[in-house]
Amino acid sequence: MLTADHLGYAAGIMTTIAFLPQAVQALRTRRTRDISLAMYIVFTMGIASWLGYGLLIRSSPVVLANAVTLVLAVAILAMKLLFDRQELRQSRSAASSPPRPR
Repeated sequence: MLTADHLGYAAGIMTTIAFLPQAVQALRTRRTRDISLAMYIVFTMGIASWLGYGLLIRSSPVVLANAVTLVLAVAILAMKLLFDRQELRQSRSAASSPPRPR
């Protein structure tokens, strides 16, 4: 028989797994230009709030799913900040360097 917890775990697994391709792609390509920084900041705060809510109501499915999703969201957010900063430095460096002789 399907219980509320079973449904919660299934939903948590699916929504958490949905972030893996984005995290893997960002790590592999080291490009995050097309990821919205504002969206990921708000999203990460929302996930942290859901985690807090899950702790308050003592719901294992909510806590587990949001704890794992929070780790992935923070990782993607950190990559966004790091990789965008590196890309900005590289573009500034290329723009300020003298043209190469032919």
